[in-house]
Amino acid sequence: MSTTLNSKELTLVFDSSTNEGRKALAFAYSLAPKVNKQDVSEVNLSTTFVRQVLKQLNLRPKDLLNRAHPYYQENLRGRDLDSEGWLNVLSHNPSLLKAPIALQGDRAVLCEPASLIYTLSEAQRKAD
Repeated sequence: MSTTLNSKELTLVFDSSTNEGRKALAFAYSLAPKVNKQDVSEVNLSTTFVRQVLKQLNLRPKDLLNRAHPYYQENLRGRDLDSEGWLNVLSHNPSLLKAPIALQGDRAVLCEPASLIYTLSEAQRKAD
């Protein structure tokens, strides 16, 4: 996935197999004519892209992980990894994302719940 984001285009990192992912996608289309869909069930996320997202969200890799996910419970619970380790876990297991992530220009939002995607349009209106 490219790390350069078009400021007019909304990029959505989501899991189409989840209700929140499908809701976020519907909300995304109501906000922007062009949605760059990054369905984690179909694409891999580069560590460079994940780093960029984390910087925009001001979060750590572990903050994005769904700790209730069965893979997390079976393979990662109780593990003490450094930031780079958690970054690699996330980029190799994007289905562990706890919520969709919407990006537009230099703004990003963790869509937990999915309706938080609308904060992107509020920020855009203030910037215009």
